[in-house]
Amino acid sequence: MSTYISKRLIYMAVILLAASLLIFCLYALTPGDFISGNIKLTPERKAELREIYGLNKPVLERYALWMKNAFQGDFGYSLAQQKPVLSLFNDYIWNSFLLAAASTFLTWFIAVIVGVVSAYKQYSWFDTLVLVIVFAAMSLPSFFIGLFLIKIVAVDLKWLPPGGMITTGSNATGWAYVKEVIHHMTLPVIVMTILGVGSLTRYFRTNMIDVIKQDYIRTARAKGLKESKVLFSHALRNALLPAITLVGFELPALFGGSLIIEKIFNWPGIGQLYMSSFSLRDYPLLMGFTMLIAILTVIGTLISDLLYHIADPRVRLH
Repeated sequence: MSTYISKRLIYMAVILLAASLLIFCLYALTPGDFISGNIKLTPERKAELREIYGLNKPVLERYALWMKNAFQGDFGYSLAQQKPVLSLFNDYIWNSFLLAAASTFLTWFIAVIVGVVSAYKQYSWFDTLVLVIVFAAMSLPSFFIGLFLIKIVAVDLKWLPPGGMITTGSNATGWAYVKEVIHHMTLPVIVMTILGVGSLTRYFRTNMIDVIKQDYIRTARAKGLKESKVLFSHALRNALLPAITLVGFELPALFGGSLIIEKIFNWPGIGQLYMSSFSLRDYPLLMGFTMLIAILTVIGTLISDLLYHIADPRVRLH
């Protein structure tokens, strides 16, 4: 195990190094930047700022300097926000994590239960209804679902606020602040859960249908075990094994933010910050965010491989 982890860490370092060079060159060679696109600056001031931030140096020299600073925990300075990139991440990324963590938990919880029951009652009215809802959830675009629920739930029924993280002008603290945040995040979490639960339910349903046809399931039933125990203790455990590979993609999703949902609900997350950085051509922030997602992706892949081995010791790691 230790040898495998050592090899994977070296492999991850090589992958991230290559990815960082590719990403840096992609942004560095893109025409224009925040300084050249700022019409309020004089040509002399633009030249001065480019000199200060080293934007007039060759690309490879700038990359070497960026990598040196990155190893010291400095991912650059956002010219548009006038703050260090890591400081901005700390301000916004946890708001995105709050939405993603809540919606991911609900998505997996609902998908597992509905997927198991739907597979067990294959071709029943319940299974048919689930398939219709699943395909509907997968077909509708996120902005349509978000705007539709805002219209019905927030505007017409006034059950939940239409957006934001807290009420405008609110000075709530302690538990009052927590309740206010939960109240505001309920609607975007519902939308994110609807968007994610469809494909995951279909995935679990397909896996369960394959598993419950296996010989060991028939043996468990022949021994007189309760059907609930057969389904959730024997079948589900093996049906979850392929889903472990999805864990690698959940980690970057937890911190990457939802670009469209955060924009629709005016949620102050990293996704909305990332979108605004595109229009401002704030390349240091875009570079830092893209590298963060790349790091989380390779770490998530390693975690999913280790979890798969723990869940099924028959899988050998080389």
